[in-house]
Amino acid sequence: MKRPVKSVVVLTGAGISAESGIRTFRAADGLWEEHAIEDVATPEGFARNPQLVYRFYNERRRALQVPQVKPNPAHLALARFEQRWPGDFLLVTQNIDNLHERAGSRRVIHMHGELLKMRCINTNLVFSTREDFDFDTECRCCRNVGNLRPHVVWFGEIPFQMQEIYQALERCDLFVAIGTSGNVYPASGFYQVARQHHAYTAELNLERTGSRFDEHLIGKASAIVPAFLDRVLATALAGC
Repeated sequence: MKRPVKSVVVLTGAGISAESGIRTFRAADGLWEEHAIEDVATPEGFARNPQLVYRFYNERRRALQVPQVKPNPAHLALARFEQRWPGDFLLVTQNIDNLHERAGSRRVIHMHGELLKMRCINTNLVFSTREDFDFDTECRCCRNVGNLRPHVVWFGEIPFQMQEIYQALERCDLFVAIGTSGNVYPASGFYQVARQHHAYTAELNLERTGSRFDEHLIGKASAIVPAFLDRVLATALAGC
């Protein structure tokens, strides 16, 4: 690495949760869980057929809560790393599941939202939920029906907390991308921002994305993430 690492930013994508039983999002074929993306992951789709969108996310929410879906060694390794890391740390995830939190991670930004939350379209207030909700569900803040939507960033919408993410990227010494295809903007450009500010960049994935990271580790996240993070931590602690 080019310099001592004091600040770390990690980006995770669908690949880290795939080993926990959550199907990865694939845009290449225009489908997400056998649904057209424009029908279930756009504001236009929601306006056109809200009940389909409600049903789609209700099914995803129920699937997330089955006993078989739980954090895997990669999630657990990130949580341990955060707890032991002596410097600054930020975990940015494109995933809308709660596996990082269940593993013990605390410094997490869900840039694409969270499946276990709903939002009022009038007040933008966000509420936790583990239950189904739809057009007929009464909003907790305005007490009206038809005002709630999934707290998920759809295509055409701006991801959450982008200013905070970019500030962290600009000051980090190490940027790590785990299990992400590198095809979805703006996350696809995060490594470039970090590199421009002289951070060391590493890609941990099932296959190389073609992006110009300083280091590429290929394999399952559950196998390569713990070993990589242990190496980073050992190097940092040795330099203390």
